[in-house]
Amino acid sequence: MYKGSFTRRRKEMKKIKSLASVIALGTVLVLSGCSGGQTTPATAVKDPAPAQEAKYKEGIYFAQSDFDGGWKYTATIEVKDGKIVTADWNGANEKGGPDKDTFSASGQYGLVAKGKAQAEWHEQAQKAEAYLIETQDPTKITFKDNEGHTDDIAGVSIHVNEFFDLAKQALDAGPVGKGPYQDGAYYAEDAMYGSGGWKYFASLTVINGNIVAADWNGLNVNGGKDKDTLSADGEYGLVEKGKAQAEWHEQAKKAEAYLLKTQDPTKITYKDDAGHTDDIAGVSIHVVEFFDLAKAALDKGPIAQGSYKDGIYYAAEEAFKGGWKYMTSIVVKNGTIVGVDWNGIPEDATKPNKDVQSTEGDYKLAPGNQGEWAVQAQKAEAYLLKTQDPTKINYKDDAGHSDDIAGVSVTVGEFFKLAQKALEGAK
Repeated sequence: MYKGSFTRRRKEMKKIKSLASVIALGTVLVLSGCSGGQTTPATAVKDPAPAQEAKYKEGIYFAQSDFDGGWKYTATIEVKDGKIVTADWNGANEKGGPDKDTFSASGQYGLVAKGKAQAEWHEQAQKAEAYLIETQDPTKITFKDNEGHTDDIAGVSIHVNEFFDLAKQALDAGPVGKGPYQDGAYYAEDAMYGSGGWKYFASLTVINGNIVAADWNGLNVNGGKDKDTLSADGEYGLVEKGKAQAEWHEQAKKAEAYLLKTQDPTKITYKDDAGHTDDIAGVSIHVVEFFDLAKAALDKGPIAQGSYKDGIYYAAEEAFKGGWKYMTSIVVKNGTIVGVDWNGIPEDATKPNKDVQSTEGDYKLAPGNQGEWAVQAQKAEAYLLKTQDPTKINYKDDAGHSDDIAGVSVTVGEFFKLAQKALEGAK
């Protein structure tokens, strides 16, 4: 009886151990599944990593500063797939013309020669741009002084705070796209000096398709200071002599600012035929010349890059001959001759210049000529604009006649010799 009971107890114990083993195994499997533990490669499941939101929205970003020391800076940034892929730090001069990158690359800015810098401005600007593309954050830059210099970018000694501040400003504002105009320098001027002795011009700079600089100015037939400078020096005297509300250069700046704001030279209304407007507060002078010239400049397109030094050049004969003294004025922008005027200054100072007298019929050429003097002079000017070289003209006699210019029978030797003299300082 003892033996049988013992046997039964052993069998019952085995059943209990087997059942415990099954329960333990089930518990392990359940716990393994709940904890995400891996069982076999075939049954393993991983949660997908959460998608990261792109840091920047795709598009083109743009910001510009105010003018300071004659220049304003711009930052243009392109973002693709949430990353900064291109960055452009540039500048525009208050006188219009080529942007700072182009001006530096042409050798005219001369940071190395004039400022003893380690590299030209555009070369250092490129390194700053590359740094932003690498860091992807315009705030990841440290400045060592209040002027904005940094030791973070090798080979850069210029102050760079303007660029990184503008880059942050542009990125914070969001994509704005590109403006409607082609980047570059633009220029247009009146066909001739007016009866008052002035000839107006408009010089523009476009960056990222936006007009970022505009200069309205005037040249005098007698040379000397341009109208902006003459007015700023107190020698034009629009307030004193004309009882105006502000000097000419101050009103001109307001007209320029209006164009920068509207970005369209046709968005101006005139209240009379003289070209006055009520659209610009504080401006009582006629402004039609500026906006018409700005439109003409934009319609012509950007100026091709040339080899001359930018500036305004003038030369005149030393003495009057036959009641006249010839002069020429030449404007160079982006290294290219963009404005030319050949004219005659009368010995009688009470009379207008030769262009005006010819146009109004007060100066008549002898019969047999191919047109009035002003018309032929304009063709000679156009020839120089085309050739870009006052020595590229052939004369058929000592008087200075030429067969190189169709429709011109007057002597042109005076003009091209004066142009050559004027451009000596532009080489």
